[in-house]
Amino acid sequence: MTKKQRALEVIRRLKEEYPLAECTLDYDHAWQLLVEVRLAAQCTDARVNIVVQDLFAKYPGIEPLAEATPEEIEEIVRPCGLGRSKARDISACMRMLRDEFGGKVPDTMEELLRLPGVGRKSANLVLGDVFGKPAIVTDTHCIRLCNRIGLVDDLKDPKKVEMALWKIIPPEEGSDLCHRFVLHGRAVCDARKPNCAACRLKEVCRTGAKAVPAKADG
Repeated sequence: MTKKQRALEVIRRLKEEYPLAECTLDYDHAWQLLVEVRLAAQCTDARVNIVVQDLFAKYPGIEPLAEATPEEIEEIVRPCGLGRSKARDISACMRMLRDEFGGKVPDTMEELLRLPGVGRKSANLVLGDVFGKPAIVTDTHCIRLCNRIGLVDDLKDPKKVEMALWKIIPPEEGSDLCHRFVLHGRAVCDARKPNCAACRLKEVCRTGAKAVPAKADG
């Protein structure tokens, strides 16, 4: 089985297992997703969803958040960890959106990467979820699962994984597949103790096929 064949089968099976492929961060506007994905670094999405309720209630738009000082933002987002650096990036990002992009989130990779605190993972998430463009979000779940399954070979660098996946995944499937990787990584393919016996992908997974012995005939 080639990597492309394996990828298509993984897509098919995960679609059946997780029909709803949705971002686990709660947002109503593109700028909110930018803020949340920055806060989600080394923090759970569940905690971020709670913390931003107070942040967005106090600063309900790009303009108000751009006018807030990094210290004011940090006071609210501190529970997400790395409060100072995250607040600094959020403040600078909102100011750039206000001053250089007319208060709108750009819809190209090149422009998104100009924003403070925005890397390829964040940019791809916004492109896929907000603008419906082809996107591959190489977060920790995606990288771990792709190596275990055999879609990539011992690649840990997010950009290298992304580039490798673009060669074998249909562009229109990338964004949803990455959301399903998150769901599957949390529910079944745990980082420390994957439940290969219960995995929907075990027959096509390079690691799972070895971990689960085949049933004897008769």
